[in-house]
Amino acid sequence: MPTAAPPPAEVSSAPLIATALSYRGVPYRNGGSDPGGFDCSGFVQWVFAQEGRALPREVRDQYDVGERIDRDAVQPGDLVFFDIEGKGPSHVGIALGNDQFVHAPSSRGVVRVESYTIDYWKKRYIGARRIE
Repeated sequence: MPTAAPPPAEVSSAPLIATALSYRGVPYRNGGSDPGGFDCSGFVQWVFAQEGRALPREVRDQYDVGERIDRDAVQPGDLVFFDIEGKGPSHVGIALGNDQFVHAPSSRGVVRVESYTIDYWKKRYIGARRIE
């Protein structure tokens, strides 16, 4: 008897998540888009490129790609977006599941994992995208 397959996003996201997590601790660098240093959108673009998936370079352009996902439907591998400057999408990270995401923030200087439900991120959360 066949067994039910896991949801497609979870199946395809494991290598992407492993790649993203392998860069924890890499320093933040404004405009950085390689393991010598990343900014948020450069990190996301780099990780997806390692999995053979092209994304635009800028946060605002990344926000326009893929399928819009409700907050309660975010799955590992989805992109989560935040408005830090009050002018629309200005920060992005990769969802890991359990309300966690990996990103390259400038505030503490290295790629790291955080919860997007803590007050700082929760107040600035503006949406998520699923990239097929």
